[in-house]
Parts: sequence; structure tokens; C-alpha cells
Amino acid sequence: MEYISTRGEAPAAYFEEVLLRGLAPDGGLYVPRAWPHLSRGEIEALRGLSYADLAAALLAPFVGEAVAPGDLERILADGAAAMGHAAVTPLVQLDERTFLLELFHGPTLAFKDVALQLLGRLFAHVLERRGEALTILGATSGDTGSAAIEAVRGRANMEIFILHPKDRVSRIQRLQMTTVAEPNVHNIALEGTFDDCQAIVKALFADADLRDELALSSINSINWARIMAQIVYYFASALALGAPERPVAFSVPTGNFGDVYAGYAAARMGLPVERLLVATNVNDILERALRTGEYEVRDVVATMSPSMDIQVASNFERLLFDAHDRNARSVQALMARLRETGRFTIDEPALATMRAHFSAARVSEEATLGAMRRAWTGAGELVDPHTAVALAALDSQPFGREVARVVLATAHPAKFPDPVEKATGVRPALPARLAGLEERAESFAVLPNDVSAVRDFLRRARAPR
Repeated sequence: MEYISTRGEAPAAYFEEVLLRGLAPDGGLYVPRAWPHLSRGEIEALRGLSYADLAAALLAPFVGEAVAPGDLERILADGAAAMGHAAVTPLVQLDERTFLLELFHGPTLAFKDVALQLLGRLFAHVLERRGEALTILGATSGDTGSAAIEAVRGRANMEIFILHPKDRVSRIQRLQMTTVAEPNVHNIALEGTFDDCQAIVKALFADADLRDELALSSINSINWARIMAQIVYYFASALALGAPERPVAFSVPTGNFGDVYAGYAAARMGLPVERLLVATNVNDILERALRTGEYEVRDVVATMSPSMDIQVASNFERLLFDAHDRNARSVQALMARLRETGRFTIDEPALATMRAHFSAARVSEEATLGAMRRAWTGAGELVDPHTAVALAALDSQPFGREVARVVLATAHPAKFPDPVEKATGVRPALPARLAGLEERAESFAVLPNDVSAVRDFLRRARAPR
């Protein structure tokens, strides 16, 4: 399979190059040149497969010849085994038609583990075969950083630098990153927001000399392999609930748009998806964009769901590309307008294409607490604030009773004990495998919101090769 850039000025690439580069050389995001498509019968034939076997069947077209089939199957099986549940992403029923898709059974208790346990292994496999090393650079609003660090810690052919917004992630999220002692792990607390972290990462990738000097690669969801891996749990959950015969809708707590975009990719592959609900907190740029067509950056507001405290959703560019009939010039113009003015307008045909797949809802802090409270009193389930946003968003959607409603539960409630306790009166405990986390020593650098400062730190801290 060939991949092309949403900006249209980078040459087409195959999976191995896409994996190792992350961001396209022209600053765009890689997408498949054409979507693989499964017939209804082919989807029905996937029923009953283990999670790893389902992943192998779905992901083989995207990987192509970059990884031999036997190696891919082994990597996928190892990644699935790293999760803390035999079903990998189990479903839990809340009521007769609402289900939680628990994506938090991995090593760092967040949905990012599902993809990053695969991505780390893919990196290691390809780098070992090529005899090369990488410097991985990423930004996190809370969960990506710890999941990425966990996926590559201690690996000889990878060094990782993660930027997080200082004092804007939960204590547990920070500790999961900053208490990792392996010498290939470097944490940076940036004096700014997640959007600032993300902008610096993009600027550094745009520095061709630095990119080549450090062999930079991305582990954020701008890396296509992250999106690819997340497609699997949409198929797994829909099949378990009776798809393709039964319609299934997904409510997704959304910040950087990668997770919900994976649901769109599943739909493009043929999975019958009734609706993808983009659930946002008060940082509602995506809800406003889908409702009005106006994508306008505003100030980031700190909330109890910090992984969604984002204004510039990087993966939205991938959807813009498809919605504009894959016209890269249109995407270039929109991205230029965003850089210059902080806003752009989506034209009516493109907006109609988006609305054919997506709805959106904005959820207040009060409604988030209410959803956590109702999940506990009504079904005995503790949910984290991000999951609660997606639960609350369902209240705005008139789905028919025949539609199964799947809420993506993206983080373990123990990662956000204060708001969970505030809503329910119950303080969730960390799983035993994270015992002692809060007593471990931390190590991180505090840097100003300045590209040069981060660039200099990378060069100083990176181990000589």
C-alpha cells in the first residue's frame, strides 16, 4: 500500500517509511492512497477471531511487505499479551443498549497503550533489521507520554523525548512519565499548554537538518501506525454487538481527533457505523467546527479531563483531506489560514461530507460530574472524567433503540481520583501493578515555551552514537 501526504508535496511512501518518519516531509500527515474495503461477508467472517488474529487480518493491507506475515502476527500477539485483560478491549454493559469499551487495561491504564504496545514493537523490529536507531519526539496532553515511554523504555535502538504542559496533567499522569529511570527516557515540562507542546514538536520536525541529524520520528497520533492500530477495537466491539446486522454508534472523548478518526477509518473499510459522536469538554473547537463550519482557535481552559484540553486537533487535517475530495491544495490553504489567523471556514460541501459520519457535543464540567455519578449509582461503574464526557454527550443524540451505543472508556478512573471521588464519594485505587508509584523519584526538565530551548535540550541530552 502507498501512502500520500495531506499537503500533497511529499513523494508517496510505503509503510516502513511512514512508520519511521511519522510526519511527512512537507508537514502533512500520511494517509493511505486508497482505503482497503471489506465486503459484508468478509466482515461476518471475522467473528470469533481472537483480538490478535483480528488485528492481523485488518492491518495486513496497511503494512504490506514491510513486515513478514509471521513476524506481524508475532508482534500483534505480543502486543495483545501486554494488555492486562484476556479480551484486550472488553465491553461492559451499562444498560440495555449502552456499553463501555474498556481501553485502559494496558501498562499505563489508558487507551494509548493499545496502539503504542504495537508501535514500539514495530519500531524495534524494523530498526533491528535495518541496523538503525531513532530519536522519538512527542507531545502529550496526559496519556500518550506515559504509554509511549512504556513502549520504548530500555530499548537500545530508541531514545524518547516527551513534552508535557507543566502543571496541566494529573499527578498520576505526570508520575507515570517522570519516574521512569531508564537512560533512554527524557521528560520535558514545558511552560505552556499542550497546543504549545504540539506546535514545538511540529516545528522541530519541520527542521530538516535537525530531523536528519537526530533521526527524528513521532509516536504521537500524527504517526499513521497509531491510527491503524486503533481501527481494530472498533471492529472488535461492533462484531461483538452483532455487526454488521446490528447498527452501532460510538461516542468518543476527543482531543487530538486521532481516536475518533480511527472509527472513521473503520467505516471507510466497510464497517457499518451508525454515527461517530465527537464528545468534547469546554475546549470545544471540534464541536463548533462541525456545528457551524468555523474552526477557530481560542484559549485553552484547564478542566478535569486534561487530555482533551486541546484547541488545535492535529488529526482533523486527515478528515479535511478526505472531505475536500483529497485536494491537497485545499488543505494547504486551510492550514496556511490557520497559521496566519487562527481560524478557517469549512465550505458547505466538505462540511456535509463530515456530517455524514460525525456528530458532536460539548459537555460542561457539571455534566461530566453528573455522568460519573450516574454511572456509579445506576450501574456500579466508576468512570474517569474523559469517559464521562463521552457518556454525557449521548444525552444529546436521538439514536433509535435498535442502535447499540458504545462509549470509549479511555482511561482508568484511578488516573483521575479527585474528580471521581468528588462525583461518587469513592476514591478509586491504583491497580497493584502500579503500587508505590507516588513514592518514586521524579526526573524531568522544565523548559520555556521556546523552540530553540527544546532543540538545544535534545542535542545536549541525546546519548552519543
